[in-house]
Amino acid sequence: MPGPDPAVAAVRVAVRRVVAQLPAGALVLAACSGGADSVALLAALAWEAQRAGARAGVVHVDHGLAAGSAEVATSVLALANELGVEVAQSVRVVVAAAGSGPEDAARTARYDALAQVAASTAATVVLLGHTLDDQAETVLLGLARGSGARSLAGMAARRGIFARPLLGLRREQTRRCCAALGLPVWEDPSNEDAAFTRNRVRAVVLPMLETQLGPGIAAALARTADQLRDDADALDAAAATAYQVLATVAAGGLTLSLAGLADLPAALRRRVVQRAAVAIGVGAGSLGSAHLAAVDLLVTDWHGQGPVWLPGSFAVTRRYASLHLAPGPSPLE
Repeated sequence: MPGPDPAVAAVRVAVRRVVAQLPAGALVLAACSGGADSVALLAALAWEAQRAGARAGVVHVDHGLAAGSAEVATSVLALANELGVEVAQSVRVVVAAAGSGPEDAARTARYDALAQVAASTAATVVLLGHTLDDQAETVLLGLARGSGARSLAGMAARRGIFARPLLGLRREQTRRCCAALGLPVWEDPSNEDAAFTRNRVRAVVLPMLETQLGPGIAAALARTADQLRDDADALDAAAATAYQVLATVAAGGLTLSLAGLADLPAALRRRVVQRAAVAIGVGAGSLGSAHLAAVDLLVTDWHGQGPVWLPGSFAVTRRYASLHLAPGPSPLE
């Protein structure tokens, strides 16, 4: 008797590697948008969980941004019922208008909703359907934005409750998997909207690089992410230790020891400052390299300059032997 289609087998094996590490009876949720990547993920989870003694579930997040989103939610829940998963929920979220852009706002709302469902159902892990192609796009976007090593490290295979078992597979494989199993797939019209930077990277930039530099670019970018993630993790751990030593809670904010900062290598110093900024309320996604470079000058090249302003009206000021970080009135007010 012939085995499953190679694409079906590849997706199942990828999911099996995660499920096999879990205790018997653990609830595993798949985040499913209705697209090929997450539908293939859900089908593989339903198959593997049953054989591993785990419990399978699905969460669909409806952002309410696309026409027919309610129908997509109904379709995902119907598929979940056909596959026999134990938990099936669709959550409607409100995407904030303000912030760093609609893509980031939708992502934040989605992850918050997934985490809430995981907590309410006592799920052990939430599977996300990101593929190698998504990883390559993320690295290219990080390069274009000059976002530093952490951004170039891309998406981790496991971070907290979230796991991405398909990061080693291509998007083409998930599409073949769905076709082989006869699974319904929703094509999100927003994926064709050139107004979104990621869509332009997907439709234009990566194919152009493959044409001009040869095949294998996506895989090479994903390997780069893996290598940089190890480096970024080590630096972040060292910065966390330094932060505990150098940071002191102060009235309305916190201070960092100037002498201690000056003794650190630049890569660690900027990470400590970033950690301090986030601790007082600066949005991590809004803090750019230019902000960190300006703060760094307060430590390494101070000649009486005034405060450095961070996004959200937070000021960094050099005071005697410390940097003081605190909210304050915007210089434009």
